[in-house]
Amino acid sequence: MINFDMAEVMIQLIGGLGLFLYGMNVMGEGLQKSAGDRMKSIVEILTKNRIMAVIVGMVVTAIIQSSSATTVMVVGLVNAGIMNLTQSVGIIMGADIGTTITAQLVSINLTALAPFSIALGVIINLTTKDPKIKKYAEILIGFGILFMGMDIMKSACKPLRSYEPFTNLLTRFGSGSISDTFLAIGTGFLVTAVIQSSSATTGIMIALAAAGLLNIDSAFPVLLGANVGTCVTALLSSIGAKRAAKRAAVMHLTIKIIGTVTFALLLSDITISLVNMLSDNPARQIAWAHTLFNVINTIILLPFAPLLVKFVMKIMPGEDTKEEQDYSLALDDRILENPYIALNQLKHEIVNMGVLAEKSFSTAMYGFINDDMQKVGSVFKYEVRINNMEHEILEYLVKISNSAVSGEQREKIDELFHTVNDIERIGDHAENIAELAEYKKKYQLQFSKEAKEELINISDVAQKALKIALNSIDIEDENEANRVIGIEERIDVLEKLLRKKHIRRLSDGTCQPRAGVVYLDVISNIERVGDHAMNIAELYTTEEEVKIPVV
Repeated sequence: MINFDMAEVMIQLIGGLGLFLYGMNVMGEGLQKSAGDRMKSIVEILTKNRIMAVIVGMVVTAIIQSSSATTVMVVGLVNAGIMNLTQSVGIIMGADIGTTITAQLVSINLTALAPFSIALGVIINLTTKDPKIKKYAEILIGFGILFMGMDIMKSACKPLRSYEPFTNLLTRFGSGSISDTFLAIGTGFLVTAVIQSSSATTGIMIALAAAGLLNIDSAFPVLLGANVGTCVTALLSSIGAKRAAKRAAVMHLTIKIIGTVTFALLLSDITISLVNMLSDNPARQIAWAHTLFNVINTIILLPFAPLLVKFVMKIMPGEDTKEEQDYSLALDDRILENPYIALNQLKHEIVNMGVLAEKSFSTAMYGFINDDMQKVGSVFKYEVRINNMEHEILEYLVKISNSAVSGEQREKIDELFHTVNDIERIGDHAENIAELAEYKKKYQLQFSKEAKEELINISDVAQKALKIALNSIDIEDENEANRVIGIEERIDVLEKLLRKKHIRRLSDGTCQPRAGVVYLDVISNIERVGDHAMNIAELYTTEEEVKIPVV
């Protein structure tokens, strides 16, 4: 009979935990979509100072509802070179505080609101097509599912009050002996390492407390273990990453171990006394203990952040291996936990791809004008690199589009797909010019000084248009984008004028027919570079214009 009852309890507990985790995920995605581009201001203060970094970590974790996810994202940011190890300390500590918001939320008995929240969210979701409103529906649905999961876990725990082995184990956790404290910490660590969420472990403890099975004395050492266990996610995520990213994961583990040891040996009684002063509700006491541990640990360790960095550098010395250094772009799947940060970083990489395409174009023109075959050879190497970047960027764009993005972000993703294609085509036109330079060299074709000056003039204008277009991507400035459209019109006028002048030279016999064909091909490629620059810029204008289809 006991085995049957235990099986039923475990099924209900696992089912409730599943709903709890799913609800937390849905609510987090809804919050993240609602935050949208407001995440920009959060990201921009990453480098300000340690205090601001802590605040950033708290806010980001409150939005995505997972300190493990935030820490994994930090590992990705360090791996991508966006953030250094020192900056990561404050973010990690802030994430640890931010995750306690979930515990505070679930410790309040809001189960009665769960069905209403789900019903309201579903009604909103079914009756509106506005993406901005739908994301609020997601928050309501996630909120309701989370509390339904908590209610199921609470109900599942109640029969355990009559199961002596279990109640005896929980009583041992609070005995205060070294062996029992170690057992409790180990239990919290293992459960969290398996579930991959300290919020879920805390939720289980709150459910046990609500069922009258767990008091703060027994729960506190388990909480300490759960805080260490949450580091496992980041440690696993750092496998295969660069050494700097591994150090960020080890930094998180170091912070938690120092805190756990300090509290277990010195601050346990003080913390429990503070918790008892704050509330006499066992569920609320566990939430407060979780919060106090992370807040006090941050206050103690934050001033010693430089020493923590030195310590981690000491236990993980050396530089990245050649294999670790040989990565393509500053893109990392771990950053996808926050689509805005991922999208913002991807935009910078697209600009970098554009800068390389612009360099390839200018190099091709220099090689063509000056018969510099070394420069021409560089263009073909640039083209290989541009194609590789295109492949990686498009793959990453697909990954972002499959994550929790808002309607505005999805529009931005669609725009960036077009931008990447235009930049790749600019690289192709640079390669075309390089091939024409090889042809020119092979057949010893001669161009007049006038023809060379004409090519330099129109290519300079196209290069200027391209530079401004790339800048418009970076700063999303409509005025810059409109400048490109004006410059492209000038390129079209120049191209027609140069064709007429060249035809006149052919008629006068001052230009070789074979050289003339090459000349016309070059200005045609230059004009198309201008078209692609305009296409890039038009994405950042408010006017609805038809893009020019260029190849």
